[in-house]
Amino acid sequence: MDSRPPSLQPVLLLSLLIPAAAAICYPFRHRLYAVAAAGMPALGLPEEEPLHACFDYRPAIDPFAAPATGLSGPGAVSTARVLALAALDEHGDDSLVVIPRPDATTLFGLAEDELLDDDTAGLFIPGNLDAALAYLETELAIRESNGVTQARRLLLVADCTQEPDRIQALLTRHPGGASAILLGPWTGDRATIDDTGLVTAPSSLVSGLPNHVPALSRTEARDRLLAALARHKKLEKPSSKRRSSPRRS
Repeated sequence: MDSRPPSLQPVLLLSLLIPAAAAICYPFRHRLYAVAAAGMPALGLPEEEPLHACFDYRPAIDPFAAPATGLSGPGAVSTARVLALAALDEHGDDSLVVIPRPDATTLFGLAEDELLDDDTAGLFIPGNLDAALAYLETELAIRESNGVTQARRLLLVADCTQEPDRIQALLTRHPGGASAILLGPWTGDRATIDDTGLVTAPSSLVSGLPNHVPALSRTEARDRLLAALARHKKLEKPSSKRRSSPRRS
């Protein structure tokens, strides 16, 4: 038998080929890993929420939030318009806004003979502040004597220059019976609105006012007033505003 040892050439050749093949495949393998990693989302990292969501929030405007809201500053008249319209547009079914004729002219540009019809839903325009306060005093006295607890909410929107003490006495005598949005030298809590609409208010008034009130011109306010009244106009003739009527649910 042939006892010669096997040739070492194949073994040597294989030992040379293996390192070469490994060197060639190493970069290719890393390229594959890089491509795969690029296509996979990172683990454990939550997606960012869109920032625009935080700019969509606007606090609600509530003209009935405080017994009396005094307004001052360059944006006071515009803010009074916004609050009066909020009461008419959003609460017209269960509230009555009382605006003396001079203030209705200042705020909305109404003429002397405009909206004289007593059937105008949600709005009462007496001739002056004295007449407005006389109506409120009479109405609240009737409610008190008759034990009326569920009735239309009352909101006075006026310049208080002539009757600040009388207004304060009315609100003190009938707590919760009426609210007031007041321009002029009100001695109670007042919010200041600058010419950009930025509101600075004490804690007692913060809940009813947003941080910023957009400007509202008299022309635009008049158009919105008439539109709000048209939306809330009743089909049947209501009872006189000079008598208490139950609040509708």
